[in-house]
Amino acid sequence: MPIDPAVIGTRYPAFRTVAEHGRLRFFARATGQQDPVYTDVKVAEAAGHLDLPVPPTFLFCMEMDNPDRGRFLADLGVDIRTILHGGQDFEYHAQAYAGDTLTFTTAAKDVYSKKGGALEFIVRATHITRDGQPIATLTSTTVVRDPKAGQ
Repeated sequence: MPIDPAVIGTRYPAFRTVAEHGRLRFFARATGQQDPVYTDVKVAEAAGHLDLPVPPTFLFCMEMDNPDRGRFLADLGVDIRTILHGGQDFEYHAQAYAGDTLTFTTAAKDVYSKKGGALEFIVRATHITRDGQPIATLTSTTVVRDPKAGQ
């Protein structure tokens, strides 16, 4: 089923979440960050940070805190068994820190198809702010494959 291009521009309710110290330390260790600036507040402060800095790409993990994260695809009638993660881009505007309450606002940016409609692509942009100031823009691409294609 082709995804209607009219979905472009559709916005979903913003949500807020907090960058927690424990989660930041866990993520830093799990991703092999050796720099103690990501795990030790005193080291982070000595390096000029306000607190533990949010490690690169952790904002993508925080985006998953959205209580309605499956709503967008469900509203489109997409069966999640047919999706693939097609890509993720990060554009940083300012450093986020442990203890920050961040607001995530997502909108559909583009939809297109390839291989005669066998693959549909949904591009979403998520703008992350702290007290109204831009922190980052995450652009994610979801691939929806048509299980009937090629039969």
